[in-house]
Amino acid sequence: MKRFLWRGFLRLLGTSGTPVVLVHGAAESVDSWSRLVPLLAKNHRVYAYDITGYGYSERKAPYTIEHLAAQLLGFLDAMHLGGPGQPRPILVGHSLGAGIVAEATLEAPERVGGIMFLDGDGLPLPGGQAGPPRWLVVPPYRTSLFRLVLDQGWLLKKIYNSVCSPGCPAMDVDEWTRPFRQPGAEKALWEMTAHGIPAVAPERLAKLKDVDVAKSVVFGADDTNGGNAAETATRIGAPAPTLIPGANHLTLISNPTEVAAAIDALR
Repeated sequence: MKRFLWRGFLRLLGTSGTPVVLVHGAAESVDSWSRLVPLLAKNHRVYAYDITGYGYSERKAPYTIEHLAAQLLGFLDAMHLGGPGQPRPILVGHSLGAGIVAEATLEAPERVGGIMFLDGDGLPLPGGQAGPPRWLVVPPYRTSLFRLVLDQGWLLKKIYNSVCSPGCPAMDVDEWTRPFRQPGAEKALWEMTAHGIPAVAPERLAKLKDVDVAKSVVFGADDTNGGNAAETATRIGAPAPTLIPGANHLTLISNPTEVAAAIDALR
């Protein structure tokens, strides 16, 4: 598969230690890691980027798991990670990002030092990959719906609070919605959701068992959105999962200290 350079938004902190590459989930961006990165930078070189279609990245199809994995491998090329004589990074994938990390590792295991599934199992959503009702993706309905949701701060806060534990800071609505107001964002969103969230088929994901890299599964103990943590660990050949008490689906925001400690332990 052709690898390419990613053209999006990048943050890099830390000057020494094992490199860590952070791969965010759906509806997120590099800003989602803002509470975790300073903690990781004490012991690691930390890299984060916007996956295709989100944040401030290029809005260009296809939005498949293979394309997103190729983007990640291209990013490693650009950052001089995982090649001959180069340090092999720990890849941390949150939610949707878990599938991206899994696919990239299956394609190039020799480039990876370790992987962490954070609040995600890498699998297709239950019930298949069906997208939204067809009438919603036909203009002008989709534009009306898109703009309506972006302008409903109370609704977005309600969704945020439903997946983030009580320890989360208040939602900055502008920070979360600004990427979706960029040129091409609306078109990209409907293209991305037409076939469901990109994921790895169960039989392919199970091949991670045979990949010799350090593995970790970390979930919020109250998370009902990321899948089953114990089954995920068994499926990919990882040790028993780390469950963070009182945390939900956004542990990178609610419990950055615990997540950082789990990443440190994976070195």
